[in-house]
Amino acid sequence: MSHSSGGALGFLKKENIVAPEGYNRWRVPPASIAIHLCIGSVYAWSVFNPALTRELGVVAPSGGDWSLSSVVWIFSVAIVVLGLTAAVGGKWLEKVGPRYVGVVAALLWGGGFMIGSAGIATHQLWMVYLGYGVFGGAGLGLGYVSPVSTLIRWFPDRRGMATGMAIMGFGGGAMIGAPLKQWLLTLYQQAPDFLGAEGAVTLVTEGGRRFAETANGLVEVVVASADQAAAFGGEAGVYVVGTGNTGAASTFLTLGIVYLFVMIFAAFQYRVPREGWKPAGWEPKPVASGMVTRDNVHIDQALKTPQFWLLWIVLCFNVTAGIGVIGVAKTMINEIFGDLVLVTAAFAGTYVLMISVFNMVGRFFWASTSDFIGRKNTYHCFFVLGTILYCTIPFWAGMGGTTALLGFYIATMIIFTMYGGGFATIPAYLADIFGTMHVGGIHGRLLTAWSTAGVLGPFAITYLRDMSKNNAINDLVTQVDPAVFQQTFGAPVAQLRELVDANTVTIAKLMDLVPAGTVDPSATLYNTTMFAMAGLLVIAFFANLMVRPVGEKHHHKEPEASAVPAE
Repeated sequence: MSHSSGGALGFLKKENIVAPEGYNRWRVPPASIAIHLCIGSVYAWSVFNPALTRELGVVAPSGGDWSLSSVVWIFSVAIVVLGLTAAVGGKWLEKVGPRYVGVVAALLWGGGFMIGSAGIATHQLWMVYLGYGVFGGAGLGLGYVSPVSTLIRWFPDRRGMATGMAIMGFGGGAMIGAPLKQWLLTLYQQAPDFLGAEGAVTLVTEGGRRFAETANGLVEVVVASADQAAAFGGEAGVYVVGTGNTGAASTFLTLGIVYLFVMIFAAFQYRVPREGWKPAGWEPKPVASGMVTRDNVHIDQALKTPQFWLLWIVLCFNVTAGIGVIGVAKTMINEIFGDLVLVTAAFAGTYVLMISVFNMVGRFFWASTSDFIGRKNTYHCFFVLGTILYCTIPFWAGMGGTTALLGFYIATMIIFTMYGGGFATIPAYLADIFGTMHVGGIHGRLLTAWSTAGVLGPFAITYLRDMSKNNAINDLVTQVDPAVFQQTFGAPVAQLRELVDANTVTIAKLMDLVPAGTVDPSATLYNTTMFAMAGLLVIAFFANLMVRPVGEKHHHKEPEASAVPAE
């Protein structure tokens, strides 16, 4: 029990943070929620997308800027690393305790933001991937698992409520994170140098990029619309690439410092109960009904059962469908409904905030509902209702107008409650099927489904969207006079691929050149994606339908197994 047992960091170890007699267990949930609120801000990642895709052009993307698809993958890497770290971190957590793991999580998550900040400032995309994606992702995984087993031990009488609170905190992270990030970006941003209105500046196009002739020779420029420039207090016209600041690098640095301090402070509030502790007057009750088992399955044996892999598919596909939309939510509402007066930058920011609110509420609502209707039926609700809702999104997008915006808003919000609900309900589903003895470790391993979904979701949505975008641009170009095209973009139609890659040719700019009455294809860019996501939910429905109680041959034979605390 001595401090020397852990060396210099012994004061962080499990054996040195055992709670004294009379310790108030309610001091642990606020610390867990604080850590989960910090790491849960990963859900507000899409707030960074616009700034990162115009880091050089600032008011509009320039030829040298990172594309949306290359930036979306940073979020994916963080989620993949989260799942992998959670899968291995569960066992390490049992060895060293929650305080040690919480402090390491704070260093990785806060430090990851700082490395990412340096990557943005020097325009090195790999550094943002390494900082936010790899180090930050590892911090996410350790931060995610750090409170769960501790809360299960402190609240054996209210297990669902206690872990639900922490996991709800993770869902609510973007509720604080989204407005905070938006505020910091606005605080630090600076408009780039303005050269004049588009007609007043001599522009040339080389290799798909735009340049302006100035007294000092050619300088690379972007042509910003009134809307793009208004966000920086400027006007439509020509801006010099490489001047001004989106504020992203400074925002990353500020957040890194704040998260580091908050998470370390919270980790120091963690205490573990002494061996054999239980709440005053509480006695465990045995449970056995239908899908709920009294027996236990060993963590290594669980991987050999079809039930584990069916639930893996259930979680993976439910998350894939939701995560694909979360990653591009803000961009999506701008592209589909951007022409409505109602849809301002503030509206899009509030939309990201509401995703977080519904994600959070869904965790509490669906997990509580599952206590009454059963876990299997809860997932049936997710897949039947989800399939219908995903299929309605193309309908709302095509319809346009305020009513369609309302329909789109409601449909996506219900989808996000089920996305959050899937995470909150799965630990209880696992405990029902495999028993409580190893549920913590089995849950950690099942989170690899989240890692897989972190790749599948954004890949599907960006790949299918890019395919739709390229098809739309090719269709529009056939309706544009080649001479008008050459005059507008300073390059022939033959260079279309280069011009699109450099963001010189976009759907919005082509819409100005096509004959009146041509339908703007922007609203249909996500149709294929939504139908594909609905297809995944149909597969998940059948996987859930096939879940049965685990066969007796897989059960742990030790008679005292059921008395072991859940973890």
